[in-house]
Amino acid sequence: MAEIVLDGVTKRFGDTLALDAVSMRVPDGAFVVLLGPTGAGKTTILRLVSGLDAPDAGTVLIDGQPMASVTPAERNLAMVFQQYSLYPHMSVRENLAFPLKSPRLKTPPDQIAAKIAAVAEVLQISHKLDNKATALSGGEMQRVSIGRALVRRPVAYLMDEPLSSLDAKLRTDLRVELKAIQAETGGTFLYVTHDQIEAMTMATHIGVLDQGRLVQFGSPREIYENPVSLYAASRLGQPRINILPAAVFGAHPAGAASIGLRPEQIVQGEGADSLVKRVERLGDQTRLHLSYRAHDIVTVTDAHTGLTAGDIVKIRPEKPYYFDADGARLA
Repeated sequence: MAEIVLDGVTKRFGDTLALDAVSMRVPDGAFVVLLGPTGAGKTTILRLVSGLDAPDAGTVLIDGQPMASVTPAERNLAMVFQQYSLYPHMSVRENLAFPLKSPRLKTPPDQIAAKIAAVAEVLQISHKLDNKATALSGGEMQRVSIGRALVRRPVAYLMDEPLSSLDAKLRTDLRVELKAIQAETGGTFLYVTHDQIEAMTMATHIGVLDQGRLVQFGSPREIYENPVSLYAASRLGQPRINILPAAVFGAHPAGAASIGLRPEQIVQGEGADSLVKRVERLGDQTRLHLSYRAHDIVTVTDAHTGLTAGDIVKIRPEKPYYFDADGARLA
């Protein structure tokens, strides 16, 4: 496997700045997730690393080697696109075998069969191996597309929202399986998603992107517990971080425009009165929708709470985040 480095990479499409001097290091054997909304620049990074596009400025390096003159095929990367791309005239087995039969790999037939069987079991498609690709559901097609990448041993895996078309249960199963595969093989994964749960559960590192800029790069815990900005803080956490005027609870640091409160930063039973507007029971936890001085707050409480709509509960902040008018975190 290999380390991937972006050094000051900039990319424009016409008048649109897709990436703005992005510098990032994907360590060898890491599972790096690029997180952000549509248009943040996530897929553009994958395309530049894969060689499908070239940067306007800056350098992409794989295993310490600049990629400017290296073709996509020569980079030996496995890419899974958001929209599955299969050979429709081939069976599932033939689609999975196709990359292993390339002149570059020259995989023996017995090894091809073993790799296909192992990957098909992980992806729950063993019973579909002899089906034509056109006879599959959308979710099954995406699983085959993922399988085509997993049967290989490339220097890195690039994945562009590969689970977005799958049902909730299979997404959960495959999150666990992909992470297990990465840990077992030591593979380098660069994975794009807008789903914070995927980012939190799978990543060793998360890169938070906003309009072509890399806002923060670090471990999931680091970004959750020590966000550098209001934008970074809002990308992780369920329920979402509460953002209120800085003065709503009284004293605040100079220059603060807003206060950020995650559920664990809201102490219940102490402080000022807030009105319970709604109680949302989710089984393992209960969410409280509160109104505090005309501001909405969502927090969590005991799963078996007796609180109901209309009750009053006291709250106070504990070690909250403060942000300035531009959204930058204040120390």
